[in-house]
Amino acid sequence: MSNEHVTEPEVNENLNVSPLDDFDTAETVSPAPVSDDSILDFDDDPLSATSVSKKSLVIFFLIDTSGSMKGKKMGELNTVMEELIPEIRRVGEADTEVKVAVLTFSTEVRWMYSTPIPIEEFEWARLRASGVTSMGAAFKELNHRMSRNSFLNSPSLSFAPVIFLMTDGYPSDDYKEGLRELQTNSWYKFGLKAALGIGQEANDNILAEFTGSKDTVVHAYSGGQLAQMIKIIAVTSSQIGSKSMTLSDDTTHELGEEDVFAAKQKLLGQQIQELVSTQTDGDDVPFDTGW
Repeated sequence: MSNEHVTEPEVNENLNVSPLDDFDTAETVSPAPVSDDSILDFDDDPLSATSVSKKSLVIFFLIDTSGSMKGKKMGELNTVMEELIPEIRRVGEADTEVKVAVLTFSTEVRWMYSTPIPIEEFEWARLRASGVTSMGAAFKELNHRMSRNSFLNSPSLSFAPVIFLMTDGYPSDDYKEGLRELQTNSWYKFGLKAALGIGQEANDNILAEFTGSKDTVVHAYSGGQLAQMIKIIAVTSSQIGSKSMTLSDDTTHELGEEDVFAAKQKLLGQQIQELVSTQTDGDDVPFDTGW
């Protein structure tokens, strides 16, 4: 049996980044399917520890802060994110630098900090809710900043980013236009994408459009579920995203970077669904009770 090994390469992103209002739309380029006969494995090369350059992983949180998030939803989200940061600090290898970037969207879109912050230095700034749900504008802003000319300007090699979307309602703007623009971004195409619907009004079909798979979409109807789901998605995606991966194929088919990234996204969906199926929220009161 002959095995061919392809180690995850650095993402080659499109450097021709246009201003926010001047993007050309393009059809989504779907990653090549991974053969069912392929064997997925994480690299554990002791020689990697001698590398001078650290690999960088940026975790992007896109968080809905519209008025419908006011009250228990936003309070629970702030609490769990404060608890989550120390857990993410334990993610990654010694040669991986993990950074966090938080983009909030309501009537306006805003970054919590002007640049991604190393996880060791990151402090959560509690969010407040008001306004409408400008999800399309958030997608455009993410597209603009997810560039070597902006937020992904690490001089060392970079893993494809983790992108985690959280929302409790239907977009108030043209999210499809924003998503089409985002889908032209190579970092988005190869990044690990997951989404969380919060409460009764969140539309899981829209979230699946963003992630590309229903397996990477979960839903929280209560504070207990919200804490569980955020931690499951954030920690699992960070662990997978910060690992180098090799694919072995028993055939003569040459496996490229699209196969590797598709395998990572598939693994993320499988692990999220397995972990979610084991969770319970006891007698936790749903968000929408009495609203």
